[in-house]
Amino acid sequence: MRATRGPRRTPTSPEAEQAKIEARQVDEWVDAGPVDGDSLRSEAEAATSRAGSARRQRGDRQVEIDPEVVAEIHAALDPARAKRLSERLAMASHALDRERFDEARRITYALAKELPTVASVHEVHGLACYRMGRWKQAAGSLELARQLRPDPTLLPPLIDCYRAQRHWLDVEAVWRDLKAASPEHETMTEGRIVVAGAMADRGDLKGAIKLLLGSEKAPKRVREHHLRQWYVLADLHDRAGDAVAASRWFRQVAAVDADFADVRDRLRALGR
Repeated sequence: MRATRGPRRTPTSPEAEQAKIEARQVDEWVDAGPVDGDSLRSEAEAATSRAGSARRQRGDRQVEIDPEVVAEIHAALDPARAKRLSERLAMASHALDRERFDEARRITYALAKELPTVASVHEVHGLACYRMGRWKQAAGSLELARQLRPDPTLLPPLIDCYRAQRHWLDVEAVWRDLKAASPEHETMTEGRIVVAGAMADRGDLKGAIKLLLGSEKAPKRVREHHLRQWYVLADLHDRAGDAVAASRWFRQVAAVDADFADVRDRLRALGR
């Protein structure tokens, strides 16, 4: 398993890039279980960054595909086939939102063969693989998606994929891309959580805490990403042996949502 990636190639012409994308297929990997890097991931990460970076459920209603994506599909295929594949993509998106990850993965794997230049196909496939812990497959699809259509919201899960594989240079590179994109606060928070986790994986608990504290301001309205950030801060302090600070952050989470993740158990374990 490689730990780093070599220098990026010099950009080619748009025509050459398009040809490369169209020729590429989404690789199907044998699921041999989590890679070694996954053993470094704490229960805090399972409760926060991975769930937070993924799409939220939207209830039982059918997911509607963006009209621009539908138009993109119709531009590539005949009307009857385009309609059919648009419906299949909607089914995959719905399956992803309902946490039927393998269903979403299988549908989009097939779609990618006919729609290699539609970013949404690779996005859904990548996020489904991500939620299944198929890090290498997820990273490949998310990289394709952002190459076709830049979207900062895909960068935190992409960072997390590289983190799980212990590809630290890739983590740092995508983190730079995320900061340069100046995304919405929630997306930036998700990125910080994952990068802080990567720092902690390498033993830099102090740096991980500093990264999360450096962005911490009292929010006017507490949202879920604030709770995730506070929870991870508490977990990092706990791992660093600072029970007082850990308890303080866990209590801050519990004051807003006493049922968030396992915050009750964590406070009980700390004797608080």
